[in-house]
Amino acid sequence: MNRPLSPPPVAEQPVRSTEGATPVMAQFLEAKAAQPDALLFFRMGDFYELFFEDAEVAAGALGLALTKRGKHLGEDIAMAGVPAHAMEGYLARLIRQGHRVAICDQTEDPAEAKKRGSKAVVRREIVRVVTPGTLTEDSLLDARGANRLVAVTLRSGRAAVAAVELSSGRVETAVCDAGDLASTLVAFSPSEILVPDRLFGDADLDQALATAGAPVQPLAQALAEPRAAAERVARLYGVATLDAFGAFEPVEISALGLIAAYLETTQVGVVPVLSPPRRSVEGQHLAIDPATRLSLEIDRTQRGERTGSLLDTLDRTVTAGGARALAERLARPGRDPDRINRALDAVGWLVEHRSLRGEVRDLLKGSSDTARALTRLALGRGGPRDLAAIRAGTRTAQELTALFARRSDRLDPTLPHDLERALAALTPDAALQALLAELDEGLVEDPPHLARDGGLVAPGHRPELDQARTLRDDSRRVIAELEARAVADSGIPFRVRHNAVLGYFLEVTAKQAEPLMQRGAESPFIHRQTLANQVRFTTVELSDLDARITQAGHRVTAMEVETFEGWRARVRELAAPIQALADALGWLDATAALAEWAEEVGAVRPDVDDGLELCIEGGRHPVVEAAVRAEGKPYTPNDCRLDGAGANGCPRLALVTGPNMAGKSTFLRQAALLVVLAQAGAFVPARAMRLGVVDRLFSRVGAGDDLARGRSTFMTEMVETAAILNQATDRSFVVLDEIGRGTATYDGLAIAWAVTEALHEANRCRALFATHYHELAQLEGRLDHLANLSLRAREWNGDLVFLHEAVAGPADRSYGVQVARLAGVPPGVVARARAVLDQLETTGEADSRLDDLPLFAMAEPPAPAAAVAPPAMVAALAELEPDDLSPREALEALYRLKALSRGAGPGRL
Repeated sequence: MNRPLSPPPVAEQPVRSTEGATPVMAQFLEAKAAQPDALLFFRMGDFYELFFEDAEVAAGALGLALTKRGKHLGEDIAMAGVPAHAMEGYLARLIRQGHRVAICDQTEDPAEAKKRGSKAVVRREIVRVVTPGTLTEDSLLDARGANRLVAVTLRSGRAAVAAVELSSGRVETAVCDAGDLASTLVAFSPSEILVPDRLFGDADLDQALATAGAPVQPLAQALAEPRAAAERVARLYGVATLDAFGAFEPVEISALGLIAAYLETTQVGVVPVLSPPRRSVEGQHLAIDPATRLSLEIDRTQRGERTGSLLDTLDRTVTAGGARALAERLARPGRDPDRINRALDAVGWLVEHRSLRGEVRDLLKGSSDTARALTRLALGRGGPRDLAAIRAGTRTAQELTALFARRSDRLDPTLPHDLERALAALTPDAALQALLAELDEGLVEDPPHLARDGGLVAPGHRPELDQARTLRDDSRRVIAELEARAVADSGIPFRVRHNAVLGYFLEVTAKQAEPLMQRGAESPFIHRQTLANQVRFTTVELSDLDARITQAGHRVTAMEVETFEGWRARVRELAAPIQALADALGWLDATAALAEWAEEVGAVRPDVDDGLELCIEGGRHPVVEAAVRAEGKPYTPNDCRLDGAGANGCPRLALVTGPNMAGKSTFLRQAALLVVLAQAGAFVPARAMRLGVVDRLFSRVGAGDDLARGRSTFMTEMVETAAILNQATDRSFVVLDEIGRGTATYDGLAIAWAVTEALHEANRCRALFATHYHELAQLEGRLDHLANLSLRAREWNGDLVFLHEAVAGPADRSYGVQVARLAGVPPGVVARARAVLDQLETTGEADSRLDDLPLFAMAEPPAPAAAVAPPAMVAALAELEPDDLSPREALEALYRLKALSRGAGPGRL
């Protein structure tokens, strides 16, 4: 079966025998057999080498030079390589192309290998398999975006999605009906999707995978069997049973089991630090289908860019963790009015306490990405800088709790519930405080990238380390003193030299060495080597010093690595409180950022309850308003009043008419985005807003074809409309734009008419329906809970002026010909269109409208109207005597006539 969006395949490779292979090539072939579907990066000294078909694939993907070196069973060995120090850059490019890469590293020091014999080969093992969903390195990740590995399973009409963000350790599950899988999956923004191989071909799954747009990895169906999956997940968490994590459905266990199996394979026995799986209760989040998410441009524009999206417009976060928390908040708005209002309480409190909010944001700027640093340390990929990130995050948490503790707000002594909970998570326990104190004392302020680079432990933290450093660092002074004594004792101008073979030695010319060579055994200078022009000696003291200096360097490195490993083990033991602290920092940053944005744009708190009302007063589109104001122009706010219960004469469905470019699509999207903001616990750009929570949001605004799936524009439009009519409930909110425009006029009108009636009578949802079928306006008199709205436009001196104001009642006309003129359509075409329109509008019978029109009437465009001068200008001209005017007077007269002509409209001078 076809696998949607599967990663680029590695060229099919024959199974190669190790018979007759060199020891190193035998190692490669054994490692490759363990990961046949991955490109194998094989460490050889300072390079990672690729061989055979792997080399050919990598050379094409990375632009590497492809060479051939040696033979295996008579076959040339293709070879390509990348420097070890630059490996991450090449790895990033391969991962972006969807490849999987297995890292086969040296797991033994070459010196240890030599102890087994001169021909012994350094031990190498696969230490990790890198895939798009399992990245942890900062250089490979978007710091402000999540990177999730997601598993999907289906069972008995139910679907489950399990997601792990390995870089931060967060694990979530969600269960839904199979038909809702697409909207549930796309809300997680997966980077890689795991699917049991037997499920390919399922219609709901194929649709969900196609809309998610992430590489798909098929896994054996046996890995998703609930009993075996439960055992695997329990082993991953080191527990006997999953009961303590909550009651999971079998389909959820299956999805979690796929995640656990994949992590066992890709992390090669290293157990990541993961938070307990957090279960999303069905119906906990606002359902937003993929088409709606795309049309509303919540986190990406329709061009796939972050710039210009709602998220980009709102983002005032100062940390990477806060940016990810804000993105999560907008991607999955809530549905519980109590939880939404608690989130709004926190935003409102920070809006009111502006000064404190500024201090909070300043402190947050000093923190680092604690969550991702924790994961790297737990997986053994972290370094001293990750310890510094843990220190910075914990230090910031302490400073924040101290800041709130000393606030002097006597009028408002209590904090909102969510803020109190965040501060509790930010308060380090005794063990974490002890670790922070030790890192403050022992870890240098600016540590190196790798522990083996040295210099990470602060002076004074370990006395024995300081002594070893003194010996290592003062060796030059000690050697200089020894050299001076040797010269004084012998009278010979010795020079102390060093090389890797002899270590430290005394060197003199051959002639100067003759007296020393004649002294015999009683001489303190021991002969080591004679060269053409130099002779080299040592002394007992110099040999002893050489050994101690060498040992001191090794001891310094060993003690620093040992100290680092001790701190890393402590961090792993305290993973749970550190994860909670990191989550609280991200939440606080996102909440403070929403408060900052609300104050900047004058947003207000929405009134959210469990009713069916949607009342927006003076609403503004957040993204469009930002763009318009950046150009120094005003934005026209609009009201929108709908009520699913039809109370107080308020409609639940509004038909929106008006000319193109008048702002109908903006008006529709504006209402939908304000619903997203309100249910995400954010303030909204409006004078006031009252919202009864929405369960599903649908936005069919704009359409295009889907050639990949063989769908025309009209077919795509109808598929999306069908989804709305089949899924919208009385608590849903629907915005529709131009249904039926992709087919014949009367077919389109009939479809739009029937859809309007269905939304009103069957779905009974709150809806805005924009249309150019003005015939639908008469439904206001037939349907009890339908009203007409229009976006105003006016003609002024032949020009069309858009007022962008929504008013009650239908539009009087569409002004399509005027919009065509504004778009730059040639005047002849515009004039011909106007003539055709006049004929169609004045002819009584539909069948005769087109037959009565002359052909090719646009061949001769109408001549422009004769210019007519205004009376004042004519009078002024009559008074002029050109022969009597001086040059200056003539120029002044010309300016006067020019001023008189400015009052003339079209068709006049």
